[in-house]
Amino acid sequence: MKVHQLELTPLKDRKRVGRGIGSGYGKTAGRGTKGQNARSGGGVRPGFEGGQNPLAKRLPKKRGFTALNPTNYQTFNLAQLERFSAGTKLDAAALKAAGLVKRSDRPVKLLGGGRLTKKLTLAVQAASQSAIAAVEQAGGSVQLVPPARPRVQAARSGRGEASSSNNAKTKP
Repeated sequence: MKVHQLELTPLKDRKRVGRGIGSGYGKTAGRGTKGQNARSGGGVRPGFEGGQNPLAKRLPKKRGFTALNPTNYQTFNLAQLERFSAGTKLDAAALKAAGLVKRSDRPVKLLGGGRLTKKLTLAVQAASQSAIAAVEQAGGSVQLVPPARPRVQAARSGRGEASSSNNAKTKP
């Protein structure tokens, strides 16, 4: 649609209230009979719930925040790696096969709990500083692999190209 194709929509007359019973909005002018909302300046302030403790007071004060898309790591400790033989290369699939993590498609984080005495090569998405130091001290190495981001599907608006062309009516 182009600017020269825009059409003016006809303006609707505003509703005139209090102009006789024949209009349907005479006498009480659509406000009902008596009560707080029938008075001039009547009504309650935004957020007022009739004396009930309002929602803004019922909720806790804002402290911190919750990430919209947090990375939830599956964690395991150094002490759990003692079961593997020296020189083993470990990744998420090997850790799942050993039962240290539940899923191989989720990110894995190595924590520094316990001691490691064997030389191992680890490919994980995250590791604590103490865990990296302990693995390197044992002669092994830690390779940090970036976590795979989930695929985001394109949002569908529900409006196709055909429907937008129907809105642009042209006069002959």
